[in-house]
Amino acid sequence: MPLSDHDALTDLFATPPGTLYLDSAAHGPRLCSVHSAAEAALADGVAPWRIDMDDWYASIERVRTLAAMIFEGDGFRGDGDGVALVPSVGYAMSLAANNLALDADDTVLVLEGQFPSNLLPWQQRCAQTGAGLVAVRRAPGQDWTAAVLAALDTDPAIRILALPHAHWHDGALLDLDRISARAQARDAALVLDLSQSLGALPADIARWRPQFVAAVGHKWLLGSHGLAYLWAAPHWRAHGQPLEQNWFAREHAAAMASPSQPPPYRAGARRFDAGGVAHAQKLAMAAAALSQLQDWSIAALSQALGARTAAFDAVLREHGLEDWGTPGHAPHLFGLRPAAQRLDAVARALADAGAVFTQRHGVLRIAPHLQVTPAQMRMLAERVVAAAQ
Repeated sequence: MPLSDHDALTDLFATPPGTLYLDSAAHGPRLCSVHSAAEAALADGVAPWRIDMDDWYASIERVRTLAAMIFEGDGFRGDGDGVALVPSVGYAMSLAANNLALDADDTVLVLEGQFPSNLLPWQQRCAQTGAGLVAVRRAPGQDWTAAVLAALDTDPAIRILALPHAHWHDGALLDLDRISARAQARDAALVLDLSQSLGALPADIARWRPQFVAAVGHKWLLGSHGLAYLWAAPHWRAHGQPLEQNWFAREHAAAMASPSQPPPYRAGARRFDAGGVAHAQKLAMAAAALSQLQDWSIAALSQALGARTAAFDAVLREHGLEDWGTPGHAPHLFGLRPAAQRLDAVARALADAGAVFTQRHGVLRIAPHLQVTPAQMRMLAERVVAAAQ
């Protein structure tokens, strides 16, 4: 299906009529195929004895491979060995923090206002080791990339950079090509939370060479809560220590035999698989969602989402309100910052037009998906302009 066929794209989603859902950064819109897969899996659970274990294992590996293709792109041919199934990004980042070496004279770099899942684990780890934690701030007129690079230039103690690709507040984009190159030159470890970009923006793991990457499944990957993905660099697939011990991460037959010594871990990042996450309904939803993303291709999807935010931006520019937008935002996500005295009026205007969005700290976060058309985005921007008067 061409991504220019807006009517057909709208029909793929279960969003109620009359709703202009702009909150994909909180929870991705529900695809009809994902909803149907969830219902079918729930129905199958009425008779669990009919579910074949080999089929269950195969469904796990299918999701793992599909996720690997989103993380790694076609160049890796969906190498499932790199991906673990985990319950959350907080879990994944706690695992990363526990595995990476960190001494008292080292520093971990994060962004000011970073999402808690990629902040709290580093705060805890720094408290345990005595290491420092630096939350980078932007100077007026400075973007996040320049702020991070400046911090790397001035602080030789930085050993770990824990970053997103797009800031969750307003979609401000980081140039991970430049940042990763500087980190590699410094021999600093890069850890990425791609929850606000993976599935909507191509990732270049081969170029960035991170140690760990994580993303939740329920935002831009269009799946369910409770199933997230952790990508681990090859070293950690052989030597990393999991957060927990469960039979699922070990050689199954040996683990179920109650051995006197723990059996070997399963191959690759499977050693990091969390217990309980391979839930049939979540797996079915993930497989349907990831398959649809593959069919669209992330590059094409990113361009299509960019056309939607660009339509909104264009109207703001036409009326001299471009400073209300986020400079250099990601194609799929931006923050709208009306003048303080017009904030409530703008929020009401959007809501009255059927828009659903997040409002936080004076920012209206706008995160459309394909079921919202460019024409609808222009209409919403015109409502904003009218409310600005």
